[in-house]
This record gives sequence, C-alpha cells and structure tokens, in this order.
Amino acid sequence: MKIGIIGSGIVGKTLAAGFIKHGHEVMAASRSPQKINDWKNEISDKLKIGNFSEAAAFADLIVLATKGSAASDALKLAGEEHLAGKTVMDATNPIADAAPVNGVLKFFTDMNYSLMEKLQEEFPKAHFVKVFNSVGAARMVNPEFELKPTMFICGNSDQSKQTVTEVLDKFGWETEDMGSVEAARAIEPLCILWCIPGFTQNRWTHAFKMLK
Repeated sequence: MKIGIIGSGIVGKTLAAGFIKHGHEVMAASRSPQKINDWKNEISDKLKIGNFSEAAAFADLIVLATKGSAASDALKLAGEEHLAGKTVMDATNPIADAAPVNGVLKFFTDMNYSLMEKLQEEFPKAHFVKVFNSVGAARMVNPEFELKPTMFICGNSDQSKQTVTEVLDKFGWETEDMGSVEAARAIEPLCILWCIPGFTQNRWTHAFKMLK
C-alpha cells in the first residue's frame, strides 16, 4: 500500500520506518516538510517527504500521529477530498496541556465523547480506526514480549478495521476489535493507564494483553 504519515513526532517516525520495513511505499508529512528531511537518512532513502495535503493525496492508508490538540487542524490541511473513502489509523490521544497528577494525565475530552468521535463527525467521509494510542513508540513495530501483546481497535468501517488488523498482524500484534467509534471512549483512556508506570517508575516499554 501507499502510506501517508501525518505527524512529525516519534510515533510518526516509528510507524514510517515500520511500514517501509514491511514493504510499503511511505510519504511522511509535516506542516514544514524540511523539519523531517533527515528522516530519509535515518529510515530509508525510499521515504518520501511532503506536506499534509501531499501525503493524504498520495496515500491509500493514512496514519494520524499528531498531538491530539492538533489533529483536527492537521486533517483540515490534509484536505477532506484526500481523506474521503480512506482508512485513517488514528494514533492520537486527547492529552491536555497540563502536568500529570501523581502520574495521571489529564484529557481535554470527557468520558462520554472521545477525540476520535469528534474527528469522525468532522470528517465523515474518512474511515477512522483507533490504534497505536496505548503503547510507546519503542514497542509499536514487532515488539519482543513472551506473549503477543493486544492492540485494542475500534471504528465504524469493518473493511477499514480488517485492513488495520492485517497491518497489526505484520507488526506483531494480536487485534481486539471493540466495535464502533464510541468504543474510543474506553480505548483512548488506556493511554492514561499506560503512562502511569512511566511517570511514577520510569517504565515505558510495557504493553497490554487480553487473556482469554
């Protein structure tokens, strides 16, 4: 597939490298593309660099890896016409600009309306799938654990969730489909839980596992 990465942080960089590793064409994007030109040297000279609109137009599948507070503006710059009908892997979290309290992050959303629901309503022709929001970048691609970790996903398009599941299979994850977009109300706060051991004990390399 052709993959468009929207976001210039470590999550976007990690997933860009992962998709190239698994044989996909990738264009990484930033508001200022020159900001990430060095990714070509660090990841692969096959990596393409562009702005949000160019990456979204290029892509068969889009990865949204911005700060949660910047997600809507980034998608507007990508262009609704370039998002229509496409799967958007939503790795964002609605983290507020406030210090954690005893390791507990604050969100700018409430428990009855997730960031992904807001984005899905703003861009109704895109097919959002919540994914990669509850693990650190270091373990996103083919993590080494004794047991295969679980990635919780949700979204309104079964076809898009199947596409994301195929990606997760290649990236070394077990997928648990939690249903429609409303399930993001439960999946997004997993970020808060995941971060507590990091802030309180400096442990940042764990992942979740559903036992059955």
